[in-house]
Amino acid sequence: MIAFVEGNIESVSPAQVVISCGGIGYAIQISLHTYELIRGHQKIKVLTHLVIKEDSHTLFGFAEESERELFLHLVSVNGVGPNTARMILSSLKPDEIKQAITSGNWSLLKSVKGIGPKTAQRIVIDLQDRISKSTGISTSDLLTGTSSNKALEEALAALVMLGFNRGEAEKGLIKIRQQNPDYTVEELVKHTLKVI
Repeated sequence: MIAFVEGNIESVSPAQVVISCGGIGYAIQISLHTYELIRGHQKIKVLTHLVIKEDSHTLFGFAEESERELFLHLVSVNGVGPNTARMILSSLKPDEIKQAITSGNWSLLKSVKGIGPKTAQRIVIDLQDRISKSTGISTSDLLTGTSSNKALEEALAALVMLGFNRGEAEKGLIKIRQQNPDYTVEELVKHTLKVI
């Protein structure tokens, strides 16, 4: 509905910017990430997303398209509202959030105020494939990349031989490995079987 607002900054704080545009002052909710990028500028263009509720119309603003896309991904997760998504974007850099999601590091997301373990895990499960596709990182890259080890690869091969879908096995392994990076092949397979 409102794709962006361009104009002069009337006031700015770490949570909100007021932009004067065509004689109207738009109060736009922003993350700390956006605040850092727009602070010190007089005339700016902020990409926006309008959230309409029964009792309010709230504009959320972003200095970069990648941050707006990430915000939209986050609010698509059940239990993550726009203010929670903004809190995540204020606590972690967009690249850190994407890395946490693609690598299954839900404990990093859980470190954000107001995010419990269930919500953090749901964010990872719901968005892992979508974020991987948009960033070009696949879960198999995470398993066979420099951070992987022989045990992880052997556990994946064992699960595939047991008849499990490779994608599901990868997701399960990443989740279990995140909980304990020192598991043996046998422990990885055993614990992954419980979650897939």
